[in-house]
Amino acid sequence: MEPNKKTILYVDDDADDRELLGDIMQKTSPECKIMYAENGLQAIEILTVAKDKKLLPCLIILDLNMPYLDGRQTFERIKADIILNSVPVVILSSGKNPADKSYFGNAGIPYFTKPIDIVDMESLANNLSTLCE
Repeated sequence: MEPNKKTILYVDDDADDRELLGDIMQKTSPECKIMYAENGLQAIEILTVAKDKKLLPCLIILDLNMPYLDGRQTFERIKADIILNSVPVVILSSGKNPADKSYFGNAGIPYFTKPIDIVDMESLANNLSTLCE
């Protein structure tokens, strides 16, 4: 199944962070559509519907510290699914746990730590959008 080259799923429980990155992504890559989930459970629900409709996002940006289903648990569910595991995942989290950084680093998953200033956020948004080309 081919991912939708214009859709990114951003999973973060912090509304301000979702809005900030979403706004910057729209400015740097207006062709991209950003879908939002407030937690891992909501992300899995969105991804299940997207999978059924054959409209997977081209990228999942995942926070780690979330209620209901944290980022690591969400990542593990995504990677356990034969269809969803093809979607690239990037971690963007305020979490600085060395075990998390090691876990995702060993899995080849890019890990970015918040907070990120606006200039760096614009650069990050540009880099992330290239994953959808």
